[in-house]
Amino acid sequence: MRPSILFPLFASITSLKGIGPRLGPLYKRLCGEHIVDLLWHLPSGVIDRSYRPELKYADRDRVATLILKIVEHNPPRTPKLPYRIVGVDEADQQVVINYFNAKGDYLSKLYPTNKKVAVSGFLERYRANWNMNHPDYVVPEEKISEIPRFEPVYPLTEGLSGKMLRKTIEQAVSKASDLPEWHDLHLLKREAWKGWKESLLAAHNPQFPDSNIDSKERRRLAYDELLADQLALAVIRRHHRAGSGRATPGTGALRSKLASSLPFKLTAGQEQAIGEIAGDMKAPRRMLRLLQGDVGSGKTIVALMAMLQAAESGAQAALMAPTEILAKQHHARISEFLKPLGIEIGLLIGKGRGTERQAVLDGLKDGSLQLVVGTHALFQDEVAFKDLALAVVDEQHRFGVNERLRLSDKGKGVDILVMTATPIPRTLTLTAYGDMDVSHLPDKPAGRQPIDTRLVNMERLDEVIEGVKRQITGGAQAYWVCPLVQESESLDLAAATDRADLLAAKLGAAHVGLVHGQMPAEARDRVMAAFLAGSIKLLVATTVIEVGVDVPNASLMIVEHAERFGLSQLHQLRGRVGRGAMKSNCLLVYQAPLGAVAKARLTMLRETEDGFRIAEEDLRLRGPGEMLGTRQSGLQEFRMADLAAHQDLLAMAHDDAKVILNNDSDLNSARGKALRVLLYLFERDAAVPLLRAG
Repeated sequence: MRPSILFPLFASITSLKGIGPRLGPLYKRLCGEHIVDLLWHLPSGVIDRSYRPELKYADRDRVATLILKIVEHNPPRTPKLPYRIVGVDEADQQVVINYFNAKGDYLSKLYPTNKKVAVSGFLERYRANWNMNHPDYVVPEEKISEIPRFEPVYPLTEGLSGKMLRKTIEQAVSKASDLPEWHDLHLLKREAWKGWKESLLAAHNPQFPDSNIDSKERRRLAYDELLADQLALAVIRRHHRAGSGRATPGTGALRSKLASSLPFKLTAGQEQAIGEIAGDMKAPRRMLRLLQGDVGSGKTIVALMAMLQAAESGAQAALMAPTEILAKQHHARISEFLKPLGIEIGLLIGKGRGTERQAVLDGLKDGSLQLVVGTHALFQDEVAFKDLALAVVDEQHRFGVNERLRLSDKGKGVDILVMTATPIPRTLTLTAYGDMDVSHLPDKPAGRQPIDTRLVNMERLDEVIEGVKRQITGGAQAYWVCPLVQESESLDLAAATDRADLLAAKLGAAHVGLVHGQMPAEARDRVMAAFLAGSIKLLVATTVIEVGVDVPNASLMIVEHAERFGLSQLHQLRGRVGRGAMKSNCLLVYQAPLGAVAKARLTMLRETEDGFRIAEEDLRLRGPGEMLGTRQSGLQEFRMADLAAHQDLLAMAHDDAKVILNNDSDLNSARGKALRVLLYLFERDAAVPLLRAG
């Protein structure tokens, strides 16, 4: 239960004056349903209204605030013409104020003749005259103080005006209480930070034209959020570590036999990761480790070594994949590796209720089956393990944390190994996987084919189609990725359904398959299985194949409207090819002209296949939200912090969270209570019960 001091902030936005049933849903769509959500909805910019020039010396094309004597009203002769109002300053310099589609009686009251008014708006020159169209503020001269010198500009949604939102946020800010200080006083002094409420007020009421994300107030608030996030992760990590663990050292016999039977030599990165994981599993505490490797870096063999270590110790290990077809692929590949060892690995997916499935369930329950691969079916209630010691989770971002924990609950002291093929910069690793130790696979196995990446203008689309035809006629397979499922009225982009129809007409319907996220899973799996089997030569798809099957015969990747994709996403798509012996190509088809950011993205992709370098550049160019696409279940959504701009604050928060948890006096003092308020304030309340009561 939240502390009572926070009750006003977690009241509904509809409790504010003027926010009823009609406006409530608009605010909810914009930022959330609680008053605190309005506090976190910070300005995206500032309008400088402090420029108050004499007209004879004024700069054109900028916002200005002027005091004018109204000398003339000129109603329009036809409805298409503007209503013109003439005002003069102290030096008798004229400004023509224009209104389109405005009512004259309203304007005559707003601009009384021979009276002085203060106006603020965009000042420009037109035919040697000063003009201001639809000023933002018009008040009597004596009320000029009501025009803000620096006006915050907020992100909006349809149906809400800037003025309406600002008034609502002013109400919300007035509800903010003086909360207990959760930061160390030395930190506040070193960074010259003010208190929480003072910083919040300053962030919503900028007093400088360059008030932005790097201001002291914004940095203080960003650090509050990052500390809440890192403290919650550290608490969860400590809770996991404190749970009763087990040591599964293994004998090394199965791993040695596997290593000697492999048709390739393990890379240095694989050897190091295997050693790090083995060390964790030997220790009596629970392992929680992220195995991060680029596409094709050999994560599967590293995970299999860990699974064999559990088997050597007489225990069981499970590998959970996000889709049935990926689970089947893991099962087939691992089965080949295990043949020389004479060990079986089970497969458990959602389909089937026959004797084969029952045999797997029985084997897991009585311990005769030590290794298993499956989907989310692995943590269903009917699945019981005799002694699960290791859970491997592939592509963690496709699962929620709850699924991971439910699988680990299938045993006692279960070690968890999470794998991801999405290269993640250190900044995002701290937020998405901050409760884990991290192992990296920086290199690719020997023999992996380089991919020739080229940029192709959309005008050459017919040439691309002819090239695809030659490739599949020669026995190869190809992917064709589109950004949309169906044609959009608002976006002139390739639609996967329309493109599949066109390619089927040119290449033959039997050769072309289509998959996208809106298809039923069973239908999608059937098409993917046909592509894997080779009966479909060209797979037209949306990004549903970003994490997909391994098709060694696929040697060509076409991404249409590549300028609309993120760098990391393009890199993942490119990684679908280059997995066999054939020379592979990736064609990034773009619509000219390219913007600066899109051009930088595509050029970077053409120059390198280093996924980690690409991920860092993607974070710099686009920020974390866009980089990972739709919100990932493992990635915390931030409201105050910008991970690209606040990397230094994240590193500070990461270190400070460790210090706080290691300092019992902090947790048992007034600061400990304040830290719990901080966690609740940023809705990291899942960690609060785990903190020691102060």
